[in-house]
Amino acid sequence: MITLLISDLHLEEQRPDITRAFVHFLAGRARTAGALYILGDFFEAWIGDDAMTPFQASIAQALRELSDSGTAIYLMHGNRDFMLGQGFCRAAGCSLLADPTRVELGGEPVLLMHGDSLCTRDEAYMRLRRYLRHPLTLFILRNLPRRTREKLARKLRKESSTQTRMKAADIVDVTPEEVPRLMQEFGVRTLIHGHTHRPAVHRLQINGEPARRIVLGDWDKQGWALQVDDQGFQLAAFDFVPADSAAP
Repeated sequence: MITLLISDLHLEEQRPDITRAFVHFLAGRARTAGALYILGDFFEAWIGDDAMTPFQASIAQALRELSDSGTAIYLMHGNRDFMLGQGFCRAAGCSLLADPTRVELGGEPVLLMHGDSLCTRDEAYMRLRRYLRHPLTLFILRNLPRRTREKLARKLRKESSTQTRMKAADIVDVTPEEVPRLMQEFGVRTLIHGHTHRPAVHRLQINGEPARRIVLGDWDKQGWALQVDDQGFQLAAFDFVPADSAAP
């Protein structure tokens, strides 16, 4: 049975190439999988299930068609779409995962994360993350007028982009010491996450035992997917289909 894992698509109407590639992925390759995991930042922004746009509803429908075909779909929050809730999941036929979540893949326990919580050296972001994810903050945000939420989302995205450019690369990347600590806590030798947009397979040693951290790639000029099957864990990029040949 094939399992596919993707993250960081940042879907938005302004990037029809990514949307087209994703819909093609769902109608083609994903139909061969028993499960599809989407590890956060699926959308560029999400201000609440009650504010779902026609574009976002079309993505939910595409996921629902895959779910109805027999592929189980699991979705995890990212730092851009942490307000995504059960309303979207019901429409899309998917299950919302906690971050982190321990699952069985390829016959072994694996820890799945979005990855932003591993960037502990970015203290300003970690403080903001704790504030935004607090249940009281989420309650307030979900009850703000839609226009206010839209303005706040634009402001946060702009500030995030500016601050990321200003910070040193090691500050916005994963804290190396946090990785083995968390893997030991959950009793795994494989960690899979996205967020950093730096796809790679990092080989580690934890208590003298081999381990690995697999970083999923973002979808921009090309797509990325991790496939788990009887051949093991295979991380690879793929080209987007041209607009005139989008049908699988």
